[in-house]
Amino acid sequence: MGRAYSGLRLAGDMGWILRTGTGLDELSRYEAQVNRLFLDRRVAGMCLYDRRLFAPEQLRTVAAAHPATVGPYAERGWAPLLWAYRTADPPCPYDAARLDPVVLAEARCTHPVLVDRAGRRPSAGYAPADVVARHNKPLPVPDEQVATFRYDLETLPRVRRFVADHAAGAGLDAERIADLQIAVTELATNSVAHAGGAGTLQVWLTGTHLVCEIHDDGWLADPLAGRLAPAHDGIGGRGRVIVYALCDLVRVHTTAAGTTVRLYMLREALA
Repeated sequence: MGRAYSGLRLAGDMGWILRTGTGLDELSRYEAQVNRLFLDRRVAGMCLYDRRLFAPEQLRTVAAAHPATVGPYAERGWAPLLWAYRTADPPCPYDAARLDPVVLAEARCTHPVLVDRAGRRPSAGYAPADVVARHNKPLPVPDEQVATFRYDLETLPRVRRFVADHAAGAGLDAERIADLQIAVTELATNSVAHAGGAGTLQVWLTGTHLVCEIHDDGWLADPLAGRLAPAHDGIGGRGRVIVYALCDLVRVHTTAAGTTVRLYMLREALA
């Protein structure tokens, strides 16, 4: 959006989730966070989930993190609908007669405005930060064999070689290895510069991915760090954007006690 356009409508096929190994907690957390993109009323988005590919419990979990769901027969005049707005128009319809109360409660948390038979009103339960906090869960401990490298300012240059050796062994091509080196080095440099001067890098293989995990003593106060581009005239903030752009999946758990960032790269040799 710029000088020529006043708004943007987005639609995305969410089947990619099944190919990348994205967990539902991470996906739900992201969906709740990304609501901030829609607050200026210029962007509208729709995520398309194929019911043949996702189990009902998966769809219920995802729906709870979305501002709204639309079924195949949802019409604007259908009385049981709860309309939840994150842009001026159109609203997001919920079948209030059929959806689980937990899903409706989550919708009220992520939508600032509600419309039903009683009329249009602000959502008293609007609290997207609470949804983000609920899905900010510790990442599962890997079952696979893990290689560990503890780094600080002196050993930081060795991070690139450590990543390259494991990435080559996983079958990644030269371009993908370079991408992963950039992403991991960016996070490790942040650890040294902003998170106590040191961190821990762990690497392991799953059946489909090479996984690199960075843990340090820092805390990400902004849950959308790396997901939104920084201001053009701002200083810093671009490194994490690059990390998200280069990796197939990024998962984060952050608290005042420390932050864990887990990077996933598909093993192309097995694709």
